[in-house]
Amino acid sequence: MQKILIVEDEEKIARFVELELTHEGYEVAKATDGRRGLELAESGGFDLLLLDIMLPGINGIEILRRVRRDSDVPVIMLTARDAVMDKVSGLDMGADDYITKPFAIEELLARIRVTLRKHSSSHETPHDVLHCKGVTLDSERFKVAYNGVPVELTAKEFALLHTLMQNKNIVMSRNTLLENVWGYDYVGETNIVDVYVRYIRQKLDEKFGVKLITTVRGVGYVIKED
Repeated sequence: MQKILIVEDEEKIARFVELELTHEGYEVAKATDGRRGLELAESGGFDLLLLDIMLPGINGIEILRRVRRDSDVPVIMLTARDAVMDKVSGLDMGADDYITKPFAIEELLARIRVTLRKHSSSHETPHDVLHCKGVTLDSERFKVAYNGVPVELTAKEFALLHTLMQNKNIVMSRNTLLENVWGYDYVGETNIVDVYVRYIRQKLDEKFGVKLITTVRGVGYVIKED
């Protein structure tokens, strides 16, 4: 039985979601403040976290940041409808998805199923450590290094670099990268890919002088093997 942790300070919402998830066959734990939520999340054993951003004690973004230091457990953020920066911060910190309040329970259940399925499929077979131009990427340990020196990437930066390194010498269009990294249902500008390529270049190219990602004008990006 898959186990889900709900961290939500609005008791009515938390109780409603708990009942629906239980009815769907999930095992559910619940916390109504950030400190208790972090304590439970760090104890491990959960297959997915439903994490509200506005919480007493410790906010959801900080909980996510701490959890991501040691775990790749799927996280769906619960956000206010117009809290754009909260959504961006959550995704940058490694959230797998977000849903805005108020939400339809059917949509939440669908997002949970999709997120759990993606996470399960990504762990079905072990991934090799990828190498290119002195850069190593270990997808199992969520680590990147250049000639042994650790490189700190956000979850989305890591996923984008992973996709490009898995497809060395293949030009990846922006739309293909969007689908692989942000998901087929991403709604937004395709220049988000350019933004994150720039972030990676700042952390690799500019810091270490390695020219890893090549721009193919009018098409997308490629990592070329020497």
